[in-house]
Amino acid sequence: MSAHCHLLPALALALGMGAFSARAETITVTIEKMAFSPAEISASVGDTVQWVNKDTFAHTATVKGEWEVMFPVAKSGSIVLDKAGTLAYFCRFHPNMKGRITVSAP
Repeated sequence: MSAHCHLLPALALALGMGAFSARAETITVTIEKMAFSPAEISASVGDTVQWVNKDTFAHTATVKGEWEVMFPVAKSGSIVLDKAGTLAYFCRFHPNMKGRITVSAP
């Protein structure tokens, strides 16, 4: 067996590790006092947005015609962003609560 054959697994491992250098992030949005905080966030495709409900009411993060995440009292929920664009969301129970996510391509 040539010396080059022994290098192939190490090379494959090194190249594979490079593919993971851009890690997905988790961005936390707090729900408190009937508001999303921060109300506007920037993220990348593949990132996770996690909402933590610190209010005494249930809430949602709803993107009309796209998705909805429900947050019971003192619970959290999340979604993985799968496409670039701007997402305006609101709470279905309290429509005055609004947020915006600007999602960029990786």
